[in-house]
Amino acid sequence: MYLGFKLNFSWITILKALYFFLQIDQTADASFLGWVIASFSLGQMVASPIFGLWSNYRPRKEPLIVSIFISVAANCLYAYVHIPASHNKYYMLVARGLVGFGAGNVAVVRSYIAGATSLQERTSSMANTSACQALGFILGPASTDEVQVPQGNIDHVAVVASNVLFFVVLFIFALFETIVTPLTMDMYAWTREQAVLYDGIILAALGVEAVVIFMGVKLLSKKIGERAILLGGLITVWAGFFILLPWGNQFPKIQWEDLHNNSVPNTTTFGEIIIGLWKSPREDNNEGPTGCPVEQAWCLYTPVIHLAQFLTAAVLIGVGYPACNVMSYTLYSKILGPKPQGVYMGWLTASGSGARILGPVFISQVYTYWGPRWAFSLVCGIMVLTITLLGVVYKRLIAFSVRYGSSRIN
Repeated sequence: MYLGFKLNFSWITILKALYFFLQIDQTADASFLGWVIASFSLGQMVASPIFGLWSNYRPRKEPLIVSIFISVAANCLYAYVHIPASHNKYYMLVARGLVGFGAGNVAVVRSYIAGATSLQERTSSMANTSACQALGFILGPASTDEVQVPQGNIDHVAVVASNVLFFVVLFIFALFETIVTPLTMDMYAWTREQAVLYDGIILAALGVEAVVIFMGVKLLSKKIGERAILLGGLITVWAGFFILLPWGNQFPKIQWEDLHNNSVPNTTTFGEIIIGLWKSPREDNNEGPTGCPVEQAWCLYTPVIHLAQFLTAAVLIGVGYPACNVMSYTLYSKILGPKPQGVYMGWLTASGSGARILGPVFISQVYTYWGPRWAFSLVCGIMVLTITLLGVVYKRLIAFSVRYGSSRIN
């Protein structure tokens, strides 16, 4: 059997969306950005159960081929959204939704891997797939063996808990990648072009970090198990967002629109020093207002998040997220056992897509109106509840064969 599919790594897609969003339609604002990013996941949420059900009753290559054609067509539309004279942001909204619909094939991919691997191979295969996703590669031929199905019922508590955990993992990272550009523009007075460039460099570095993590968890899981890695990943992500909380008595530069900023005392931060070294004379002459917009009332009383603080948090989140991501759906596939998993994987992917819809909308609204202190405090609270949930169901997150004493699952 030939398994061909295209997986787009979210950071690259987000950066493209941010760049077009910030450049092609001047009527687009920060609140619309959340909807633009969420549209991808809305399309994926709708498509995932459909493709998963399709793969249970028909050859898997059928939904994969259809999804690839949809992705190609949607990306063609995406590439030309700058051409119409108006309403560009809505064309991009539609294009990203269709790209997400095509990306619903991930449910078929995970279902295939679950059915084609033994329990011993599962974690390694899932990690390899995630690493390939991060690199944007095309996965090639593979083959499958017959499955001996043990008797027993699926632990639906573990299934639901796994979906919730996966939802939170995707929710947290979706809101992080959404807020990176507005946060850095507000905190460090970066222009739009600088934010897209420098945040792109940061996220690309996190992508490399993720590949290393995906490879590392394969070895680590053999020693301490998937559940321990998932717990450690959640704690690491919590630590990252805790570090992002604003502290101290320095405040960001205020953007006063057409007024000058001379009347506001401004202390140079570490981030501004670094950016000052990167800026060119041409950039200084062409930029519009920069800084934290005065319309966001919290800018006047919320301390600045220093660049070193932001980078440290990004590294921690970049470690925790890939570990949680691959472990959550690896555990899920083991809990389900050897029966066809297309529909279940479809619901898992839909859960993740729902998280990627709500995450950007949640963070863009909370951040805009209440600021980073409230936004990241709420995220820390969500992480504490998630870690508590994992502790409650920890003993139930075991493989189907372990639960029912099956000695052979191929």
